[in-house]
Amino acid sequence: MDKFTDVNDIGPLDIAVREALEVKADRYGFTHLGRNRTLLMIFFNSSLRTRLSTQKAAMNLGMNVMVLDVNQGAWKLETERGVIMDGDKAEHLLEAIPVMGSYCDIIGVRSFAGLKDKAEDYEERVINQFIRYSGRPVFSMEAATRHPLQSFADLITIEEFKTKERPKIVMTWAPHPRALPQAVPNSFAEWINATGYEFVITHPHGYELAPEFVGNARVEYDQRKALEGADFVYAKNWSAYADPDYGKVLSTDRSWTVDSEKMGLTDNAFFMHCLPVRRNMIVTDEVIESERSIVIPEAANREISAQVVLKRLLESL
Repeated sequence: MDKFTDVNDIGPLDIAVREALEVKADRYGFTHLGRNRTLLMIFFNSSLRTRLSTQKAAMNLGMNVMVLDVNQGAWKLETERGVIMDGDKAEHLLEAIPVMGSYCDIIGVRSFAGLKDKAEDYEERVINQFIRYSGRPVFSMEAATRHPLQSFADLITIEEFKTKERPKIVMTWAPHPRALPQAVPNSFAEWINATGYEFVITHPHGYELAPEFVGNARVEYDQRKALEGADFVYAKNWSAYADPDYGKVLSTDRSWTVDSEKMGLTDNAFFMHCLPVRRNMIVTDEVIESERSIVIPEAANREISAQVVLKRLLESL
């Protein structure tokens, strides 16, 4: 594996999950792979779980780690070609990227959608430039359209907690005061579709995701109907995808908040969320604090998903 940006890069999911559980059982069993190797983690956006879990995963593998916060610890970077650089951006990404690559063995990149230009976001210009110009294996720590490390961790968690061979998984939109990218729901949909599990996406009209990510999922606009018989409920907000409303907040309808009454419609489902979560907007205190909430084990598995990805990238060097 020489890059990791979506579900197709990880190969057969049953093999990937089995490897993840093996790594989880022996986190320090592969330190020889990372000895004298360096990971460079580049953040264009803020992070808590991604930064800590990926750094810990690299340390488990014996790697050296460098972290660069582009917005606070580097020159402001220009990303467009053909621009006259007479503004506040002192360095172009096309020079910065190969320089960064010369200092490390593997690069992780975190760069969110701008939510202003859909074409630019969905072309994934930033991470694709790193893949093209760095000369190093590159993996996504969340890009404009996907968050594969999160989705891999989500899948590991589902496999650990499921009680039936083919669970029903429901991803529900929930309200949020700010416009958020589609990366997490896109990615979650992509990965769950790849499992063949029963998968339902529920959201208000106007919040349809890109068809390539919806895939074979059933879209249900009645949240209560969607939740009936669910084994896992994955709550997440996202902004509008379709033009002319791309990147906009169309609704903050609190009737979509996941509460105990809604969870009562499920088959005693587990509650999931990628975190951070807006309590009593996305989900009520009672639900996220309940014994069926698995948001903490889900977050803990971010270390494992990152370690499997890094292990495979190291094995390809």
